[in-house]
Amino acid sequence: MSMQGPTKTLKPLPPHAPLTQYYGHGPDAERSRYVVDLFNKTARHYNTIEMLLLNGGLWYRRFCLRRAGLGPGMKVLDVAIGTAAVARGAVQLVGPEGRVYGVDPTPGMLDEAKKVFHGPLTRGVAEHLPFTDGHFDFVTMGIALRHVSDLVATFREYRRVLKPGGTMWILEGYTPESGFGRSLNRFMMGKVIPGMTLLFTRSRDAKLLMDFYWDTVEQSVPPEQILQTLTDVGFEKLQHRVVSPVCEYIAKRPANPA
Repeated sequence: MSMQGPTKTLKPLPPHAPLTQYYGHGPDAERSRYVVDLFNKTARHYNTIEMLLLNGGLWYRRFCLRRAGLGPGMKVLDVAIGTAAVARGAVQLVGPEGRVYGVDPTPGMLDEAKKVFHGPLTRGVAEHLPFTDGHFDFVTMGIALRHVSDLVATFREYRRVLKPGGTMWILEGYTPESGFGRSLNRFMMGKVIPGMTLLFTRSRDAKLLMDFYWDTVEQSVPPEQILQTLTDVGFEKLQHRVVSPVCEYIAKRPANPA
């Protein structure tokens, strides 16, 4: 992997191939508007979807954060907070002496987050975070990396708002490389879960969200490219774990400000 730092000139990197069946052939702004609108329409159903997944993600997120080093007294930024699945675990780990902040581009998701999360909330996007440099010990993102417009801009912002030595933690959907694993994932996440979502929510928008979820996962750039981009923007000590159907990325901002 390249060891060049954050001043390296890099081309924008979308997180997945265009999905024109959802948002047409327009500019990226059209894709971003589509994603925000879809999440606004389905925010009230998101906890039902988590229930269909047995809420295992809530426990697993907290377990991964603890393993990544999140602990008492730390200051955390949870990007794309959604219904606060990551933030709730982070609050438990940082304790009363720590602080968890949330940011999300979707008003509907921020409204849902307020029902279970009582920390500071801000509307914003990962590519242009409304926070000062070197402000956080941890930056987290749970199952939302595929919805940013540019991985390079996103990772540069994560590095910028982290303190020297701070940690970036991301949980993301994953498609197995094996034919059998991919077929099984496609059946469960691409057919069964969307069907159950429609059955339990009676919302075609919620089903569409889960259809979109699978297609973005299946078309995502490979983990190797994500790890390379993290290195190119100046992160170090990268870790990558796969527990299908999700994978975990951990990276550090160098402790030396230079």
